[in-house]
Amino acid sequence: MADGLILSDLAEASRLGWGAVPSLVVLCTDDSGHLHAPRLSTFDGLFMLKVHLPDGTEKQYSQPITPRTVAEEIGPGLAKAALAAEVDGKVVGLDFTMPAEAATATADQDVNLRLLTRKDPEALGVMRHSCAHVMARAVMRLFEGVQLAFGPTIDGGFYYDFDLEHSLTEEDFPAIEAEMQKIIDLDEPFERIEQTRDDALKTVRDMDQRYKIEHIETGLGDHGGLSFYRQGEFLDLCRGPHIPSPKSIGAYKLLSVAGAYWKGDSSRKQLQRIYATAFFDKKELKEHLERIEEAKRRDHRVLGKQLELFTINPMVGSGLVMWLPKGAVIRGVLENFVRDELTRRGYQAVYTPNVGRIQLYETSGHYPYYSASMFTPIVMEEDEQYILKPMNCPHHIMIYKARPRSYRELPLRLAEFGTVYRNEKSGELSGMTRVRGFTQDDAHIFCTEDQVEGEFRGCIDMTRFVLDSLGLTDYRVRLGFRDPNSDKYVGSVENWERSQQSLIDVCASLGIEAQQEPGEAAFYGPKADFVVTDCIGREWQLGTVQLDYNLPSEQRFNLEYIGADNQPHRPVMIHRAPLGSMERFIGVLIEHFAGAFPLWLAPEQVRVLTVSEKSEDYGREVLTRLQAEGFRCTGDFRAEKLGAKIRDGQLELIPYMFVVGPRDAEQQTVSVRDRIDGDLGAMSVDNAIAHLRQEIAEKKVRKTYSGSAGLGDRGSANEY
Repeated sequence: MADGLILSDLAEASRLGWGAVPSLVVLCTDDSGHLHAPRLSTFDGLFMLKVHLPDGTEKQYSQPITPRTVAEEIGPGLAKAALAAEVDGKVVGLDFTMPAEAATATADQDVNLRLLTRKDPEALGVMRHSCAHVMARAVMRLFEGVQLAFGPTIDGGFYYDFDLEHSLTEEDFPAIEAEMQKIIDLDEPFERIEQTRDDALKTVRDMDQRYKIEHIETGLGDHGGLSFYRQGEFLDLCRGPHIPSPKSIGAYKLLSVAGAYWKGDSSRKQLQRIYATAFFDKKELKEHLERIEEAKRRDHRVLGKQLELFTINPMVGSGLVMWLPKGAVIRGVLENFVRDELTRRGYQAVYTPNVGRIQLYETSGHYPYYSASMFTPIVMEEDEQYILKPMNCPHHIMIYKARPRSYRELPLRLAEFGTVYRNEKSGELSGMTRVRGFTQDDAHIFCTEDQVEGEFRGCIDMTRFVLDSLGLTDYRVRLGFRDPNSDKYVGSVENWERSQQSLIDVCASLGIEAQQEPGEAAFYGPKADFVVTDCIGREWQLGTVQLDYNLPSEQRFNLEYIGADNQPHRPVMIHRAPLGSMERFIGVLIEHFAGAFPLWLAPEQVRVLTVSEKSEDYGREVLTRLQAEGFRCTGDFRAEKLGAKIRDGQLELIPYMFVVGPRDAEQQTVSVRDRIDGDLGAMSVDNAIAHLRQEIAEKKVRKTYSGSAGLGDRGSANEY
């Protein structure tokens, strides 16, 4: 969160009430009127502060202390290199007071301190946040009447939202970047100022910053105190932290400008958003910009159109994907691959309707939690309400409840490629990766508590098998756990602790070093998400496995099975989807492979090309043979030069081309051309077919394809 305003001088700052600050902080100025970092009052004799450093050393203080002071004590080199700090896991500025409760501290306290330099990933985020302030300051210098909204960091950079009369374009970027450099060259520090909520509101009202006024009045209504950061004449409402000096901003680049609604609400005014990025040195920036260009070349929205894989038509509706024949082939092959594996693993296929009564989702708890992202209910006779199915699990639960169940039937594994619908905001839709209607490779397992660990292990194993089969071998597992300080989760603490420990044990038994993230669980249970890194370094959350003690509970669906003791027992439920959404997964695959799918997945696997019209009859014989063998293939028998036919096949990313001429007709051979390795020479038709069959049977992903394989001259990518 960040917004800002302009102050003309220190007298103006005084008029705006900067004196209202916590008792621990004294705002100091030098002869030139610049604010110094806060000076701390001493608390000698009241308590002992122990600061634990990463190397195991410990420092002791009898008064509050800042990370900057600790860095200076360690040595001038570290003091110069330090950009921020991590205190007890929280990233803070070097001017942060340790301990955080210094104003009331009377007993000994311990803190863990890690000083952050440019080598630490956390420092990059702090620097980018400071660069967002510099960019906002530059825009305010260049244009009149600028109203500021928010300016957070995001993956790969940051943005800032502005409201101003001037229509920003990329032609404005050089002037903004030049003004940013002037600000950086001034090397004015980022200085933290704290105010009471009332004083902060007065400050932004005096500056007539409308969005800040509203945000303090509504979004920050429960905050008693707020903080600002000043840099020169620029004052920014901001939590921080910031780097000490803008000189640490080594290289930056404005990337694009787009529209963005205030607070993401399409009923509110549309603002102008500038996306940008920053790095500590020019080499890192250059590499990042190259990745952006590569991402543009791989944009699935562009490749999907060029390769005729899918289409989205406003007449049908935004966020609703229509699969074209070639895209439908890819989806069908993937579905069959997963179905075959499900059968081998003991799953049973089911089908459920695309709508359901609202009471079903009220019972599951989904409607109270996610009603804002569901479509408006359809009102039937007698006020009965139905909604488009937002998830499959309640339907599978009702299949489980269709008749009494015995322990002998468990685990019961129900699987469905079920289509669900979410009312996503129009500004968040993006090709196939963010849609309103999508199909999940969904399954739900009902099992006894003794079976949980084995079933969860099987789900993780299947997800790994699917990803490995597609060459997506660079992934990490993220465990989403309950936030103990949140009340959004249902079920007992004991069930949560038991299920979370089960996930930890399963991952450990599989040799998976999983990252635990409190607050990322579903409302009904913890989960293991597979976060895949594609070939150009981007992360995508794809497969997921979720453990659920709550939906089967008496308070929800009251599921039971009869145990060996002839008594009713409560089953445990596991939700799992190795691919997640078919639309999103295939969108990611298009970009990962740059449209050049491996042979087993390619919509067209082989194309027969004739050298001339004299070879057409033989070419058609070869094509008929390939079709009879089950290959997805076509023939190019046009009266065109062979070079033109080969180029067309390359542009369409056909894995193999079989070239036939008069000599091939005489010897019953084909000249095999591989998309990756080029000309493989002449082979008998039988040997050529055997070569393809082996590659398909092994589901080979022979390499990670780079670039767009010649597609660059057929159209430019959408804005990144």
